[in-house]
Amino acid sequence: MPLGPGYDDPEYDNYDPAWETQDTPFRRWLVGKLTTAGATASMAFSYAPANRYHGLSREDVDLLATVADTTIEAVQAAHKADLDDWAREQQLRDHPDLAVLDADLDRSALRL
Repeated sequence: MPLGPGYDDPEYDNYDPAWETQDTPFRRWLVGKLTTAGATASMAFSYAPANRYHGLSREDVDLLATVADTTIEAVQAAHKADLDDWAREQQLRDHPDLAVLDADLDRSALRL
């Protein structure tokens, strides 16, 4: 029997092993920025998708901007866009009927 809390226990530290493979817009953005800056993209796995659950501290934003060779505002904008995307995912998950409407609206937008 392992000592200490398991992954599902609230005391664990809020880490979810699924985060290592979960693809998010913020992770894709961060991997692209880190790769372009010549930094290791593995840093993205420490911040995304955890940013959805824990946010980003000012220190995190500063560090990411420095290492990714971008601005603080760009990191904040990418983080906000990811949160907006996540909110939309949650709406569709809570109301699956909206997925059909969303797909129809996307098709309509492409025709314009």
